[in-house]
Amino acid sequence: MERISRPGAIWVLALASHALAQGEQAGVAPPVRRTGLWDLFVQSFDLFSVLLIAGSLIAVALIVRGLFDVRRRVMLPPRTIARMRELADAGRFGEMVEAARKDRSIVGRVVHAAASSEDTSPEGMREMAETVAGQQCARWYRKVEPLNLIGNLGPLLGLAGTVWGMILAFQGLGMAGGEANPGVLSLGISKALFHTLLGLLLAVPCLAAHGLLRARVDAYCNEAMVIATDLVDRLIAYRKAQPERAGAVA
Repeated sequence: MERISRPGAIWVLALASHALAQGEQAGVAPPVRRTGLWDLFVQSFDLFSVLLIAGSLIAVALIVRGLFDVRRRVMLPPRTIARMRELADAGRFGEMVEAARKDRSIVGRVVHAAASSEDTSPEGMREMAETVAGQQCARWYRKVEPLNLIGNLGPLLGLAGTVWGMILAFQGLGMAGGEANPGVLSLGISKALFHTLLGLLLAVPCLAAHGLLRARVDAYCNEAMVIATDLVDRLIAYRKAQPERAGAVA
């Protein structure tokens, strides 16, 4: 083996010592551990996370219930409406009012309310029909309104969790004398921002479902009011034509 001269060995040792000194001064960065969404969720689990998860479960239940309730067959049952129209066409308004009394949809309630109005004048019957129609439509709007409330509160709750997490992260930085490891500080900020992500994941489906269901309620209520107005007008015309049978119809 070829010998290394003394000056060469001294030069190699000097370079190695310089490199070692540079490494000690700079500090060796700790290996970066990859953190997934589940890891962030576990590490940032606190009261705000519990509230957001509870809100998500409630939102899912409301969305499922809304999709089952806000349907044409529920708000505008085709068989019942077709039956009342057939009875009106046949002039059997007494049976039509009885069918409306048994029906719990918007059309049935409006027609029965108009027929049972104490004020039997056309204006009184129409006013009663409009009042009941407004009440029934408002009842359906209230069913989907909780989704709007949760959708608006979700981001605010997530922001509150983020602010709290940022306070804790910078509090730890202050306790370390402002010399905390940047990797640790970044992880703390990531955990804080995870609450904002949870809030947005809660808000987006809620607001989307609320917009869809509210549009359905609006369309079905308008259609129900048109059908009910037609039946009430035909009932009023029948009573005018045959006033002696008005009591029997009611």
